[in-house]
Amino acid sequence: MARVDDYFNAKKIAVESLSKESFEDLAASSGFQSPAENTLTVPFLNRTYKMVFPSFDFTDQDDPEKEVPIQEQVLILHYMMGDKTAQPSDDWVAYREIPGATFYFSAFCKRAIDPLKNVFEHNLEGLDKGAQILEASELDFGDAGYEFKPFPRVPVRMILYVGDDEFPSEANILFDSSAGDILSPEDLAWLAGMIVYRLMALAR
Repeated sequence: MARVDDYFNAKKIAVESLSKESFEDLAASSGFQSPAENTLTVPFLNRTYKMVFPSFDFTDQDDPEKEVPIQEQVLILHYMMGDKTAQPSDDWVAYREIPGATFYFSAFCKRAIDPLKNVFEHNLEGLDKGAQILEASELDFGDAGYEFKPFPRVPVRMILYVGDDEFPSEANILFDSSAGDILSPEDLAWLAGMIVYRLMALAR
């Protein structure tokens, strides 16, 4: 498991790379809005951050005193570093189908699939409550299905099948086939886990 120091080092590397690019190009490719010069508004799940170029300092727009988790900062920066030409194709794939994802599959299940299934198999109302707060689109799949848009170019689908006396509950998390061009398999595992754990917090 990554240490906090690893995340700060990852942010330093990302900032060094992104600061060499133009603000205009980063704003256009990321899909984030620019309310002021050298400033981007970054919606992430149910929080909205202000990010300043070229330092890439983050501030919570609604609560400036609230800390922005370093893991989220790194994930946002990695999203901005990804293939800037990649766009959603509406071709959905399982995590294992993403190149290089096999190595992280067990961590992906532990962070995202298992909590989604175990926490919400008997709490579909809570799942729906959290999904609505995160402005997810409802899908006509499984007993509960939602499409989230944590980043403008990285949609994520989560589907839950409630079990019965014969079959256990199952959960599936799907990514657009372009996701692997924008984020690494490890980042995608973290992203899915962040969505699930935010859903858990909002369902209370």
